Amino acid sequence: MRQALLVGEYLSFQRAAAALGVRQSTISRHVRQLEDELGVSLFERQRTHVRMTNAGAQFLKLAAEALNQLDHAAKAASAAGTGSIGRLSIGILSSMATGFLRDLIQTYCLRHPKVAIQFLEGASANSVEAVLKRQLDVAFIRDTVQAPSCESARLWSERIFVVLPENHDLSERKEVGWADLRHEHFIIRQSADPELGKRIATRLTDARHTPSLQKLDVGREALMNLVSMRFGISLTSEAAIATPFPKVVFRPIAGDDELLHFNAIWLPHNDNPALRRFLALARKMASERRRATARSNGSKIPPSLTSGISLLLASSLGALVRRLDLTT
Repeated sequence: MRQALLVGEYLSFQRAAAALGVRQSTISRHVRQLEDELGVSLFERQRTHVRMTNAGAQFLKLAAEALNQLDHAAKAASAAGTGSIGRLSIGILSSMATGFLRDLIQTYCLRHPKVAIQFLEGASANSVEAVLKRQLDVAFIRDTVQAPSCESARLWSERIFVVLPENHDLSERKEVGWADLRHEHFIIRQSADPELGKRIATRLTDARHTPSLQKLDVGREALMNLVSMRFGISLTSEAAIATPFPKVVFRPIAGDDELLHFNAIWLPHNDNPALRRFLALARKMASERRRATARSNGSKIPPSLTSGISLLLASSLGALVRRLDLTT
């Protein structure tokens, strides 16, 4: 068909053969086979020239359109197969005001602008169910125990912050310890991940005390407004504090282990190429982030080393003083 189109363009078997780098007899034979299959003549052959028949002109016009569509379909399939175009559905749990998740999605969109992305914000349990039902390609959750049938990868961690009214007694502190929150009333979102509620119960429950905790069916903005109105205090992740709310302050919970760990989950047999590229980018960025953190921490002198240096200096100074005493 392509050879017949070229003959129709040049109106010459010889020139069409030269353009393709094949023998003229080869093109002539292939066009004759096409005419025999169609049952009509596409060309009138003369010694000095070639002319298209009416049937040939009609056929070749439609054939050219069909081949163009076929080329487009092949290119689209190839692009979809490599993940450069397509669709990707993502379940989110934490805020995207700042942090790893925001950087990841922005970087992915810049590199793959033709991939259409859909987002669903909800609790971890709902996101896991959506992944299992193939309503989501990937979801970001904290506790992977609830997703045993999914593949998972831990990508980043965020500090826990307490949300306080601006004139709260603890609002002037740089950090707040759990002991300072022992007698506070906590309010958290019903749709939020249950780990925040578990963290409150774990840190503040003992034989003589049970923390005051209330779960509300509200959104993030409504919760912040309730905190500002002194209905209670709350907890949030580090990424969420980049969004300011009136008459509310955020203070980190003291302790290096007061972190929330975030994981990506997906079905192992999900063959969406856009998902594979997204996960590859997420792993790469997470690895680069961990290396940068390790370099930053490595540049600081650990407390144990500082103590060792102090003891060494004290010992050397003592020896020097003794030598001076002996000399005098």
